[in-house]
Amino acid sequence: MRMVLTLMATLAASSALAQGKEPILLRDMGSFHVGGRHIEVKGQPVKEIVFTPGGVPAKVDPNGVYQVEQMYAQYFLVQNRKGKLPLLMWHGGGLTGVTYETKPDGNPGWLNYFLRHGWDTYISDAMERGRSGWTDKFKGDPVFLPLGDPWERFRVGPIGSWNDDKGKRTTYPGVQFPIDAYEQFMKQGVPRWVTTDEQIVAAYIELVDKVCPCVVLVHSQAGSFGFKVAEARPDKVKALIAVEPSATGAMEKVAALKDIPMVVIYGDNAKEHPRWGKIRQNVVNYLGAIKEAGGKVDVIDLPDVGIRGNTHMVMMDKNSDAVADVMQKWLAGKGFVD
Repeated sequence: MRMVLTLMATLAASSALAQGKEPILLRDMGSFHVGGRHIEVKGQPVKEIVFTPGGVPAKVDPNGVYQVEQMYAQYFLVQNRKGKLPLLMWHGGGLTGVTYETKPDGNPGWLNYFLRHGWDTYISDAMERGRSGWTDKFKGDPVFLPLGDPWERFRVGPIGSWNDDKGKRTTYPGVQFPIDAYEQFMKQGVPRWVTTDEQIVAAYIELVDKVCPCVVLVHSQAGSFGFKVAEARPDKVKALIAVEPSATGAMEKVAALKDIPMVVIYGDNAKEHPRWGKIRQNVVNYLGAIKEAGGKVDVIDLPDVGIRGNTHMVMMDKNSDAVADVMQKWLAGKGFVD
């Protein structure tokens, strides 16, 4: 009882209570790391380092064996479980698991939604992001996004709509992203590499081996990771929800996915956008190959079901709960909800 009360105090945010929502009750919560490997560094000079200004110098030998490329995951196990399997949430490029937590405008995100709907939920930081392992041995340079880049890249506004002057920025009509919280959203951004997919997928496979069978929810860059992990573990990934995936799995492995129900979800302006239109078509072609192999794939363009104004960051838009309702209904229809 004490444990439940403690978790209630921790997770029942004042904003939720002010909205008249019941506290989130958990039977457990925690975190762990999975994946990674050891590398050995040789031939480096011993250095003398002052770790704290005014401190005593210490000799540091950088040679030796290091643990690298591990991935951080945290879990929230609900008291009243209704989802038949754990739900794993994987974020997109240049971001972390914070993607699914409290939204930039302070409102509850999809983590809260699915916990309230009875899902044991796991949120991870992909390898090289957030609280996961990082090393200076990655190939290539890290990629950073300037402040205004995601405004257009993530379809808050059309190309040419960003301006350093807030009063001169424009958006797509009816956009649901909380534009007053855009700078807060950009504080979530972290550097990423374009050479680490293999290591990221390896860590996700180890996560799936540890906690699945499960349902996997992916976004953007993680679309590719979700498809590839499902190819590698079709017996453990029982359903896949891909929100605006930016890439696919391997065409030669689509047969491995034929027994995994999938749904792919897109927001507004994805079809017409000069970049996202091409990305979407690549994904649709890949999904067609899965269908030809006997797979079960649904594609939902949110405007077609009456949900409008969504950006690429669907889970942060003001109407994100309406989109989560679509996912919840789809999961229930596939038999994953008690």
